[in-house]
Amino acid sequence: MPPSAAYGAAAPIMVSFCAGTTGEWQVIRQSTWIGEPLPQAARLAVDAATPDASWTLTGFTSNLRYTTRAERQSLDARTAAIGRPEARMAALIPIRKSAVWWAMAQDDRRAIYERSGHTPIGRGYLPAIARRLHHSRDLGQPFDFLTWFEFAPDAEPAFEELLAQLRITPEWRYVEREVDIRLVRID
Repeated sequence: MPPSAAYGAAAPIMVSFCAGTTGEWQVIRQSTWIGEPLPQAARLAVDAATPDASWTLTGFTSNLRYTTRAERQSLDARTAAIGRPEARMAALIPIRKSAVWWAMAQDDRRAIYERSGHTPIGRGYLPAIARRLHHSRDLGQPFDFLTWFEFAPDAEPAFEELLAQLRITPEWRYVEREVDIRLVRID
């Protein structure tokens, strides 16, 4: 996939994440940061139905809603593709924001996003950490966003730093549910 597809330039991609006992990704850790947990699972399948799924989350890629042209160009210049062979580690982080967040006007949400430094923080970890955002709020799913990250094992400490930086921003005060599912690819 071209890097720009990771940030929504291509046609929307519908993706399902099915948790159960089968799938190409082994769950190595599942933590609930805030709100209700998801049932624990041993494996995760991406875009493959599993007969014993304990949960399935579905989302789609879309346009960048809070990103300026200049930010997008700088992201596109550094973004790595999803599915790189060396990216043996992954994280699925479903997030739901509060009703207060969604009641704000778009420009007010953008101001918080900008004040939080969301784009500069993320850009600092490219291309080692690839990311693809899936929107799920409009599908009636239990989360608003499903963020998929992939990285090589040696980038795991950097990924931890990235999450720590994002979780202390003003934007994260509006998160009311977040689950962090860590994975390793099984061959």
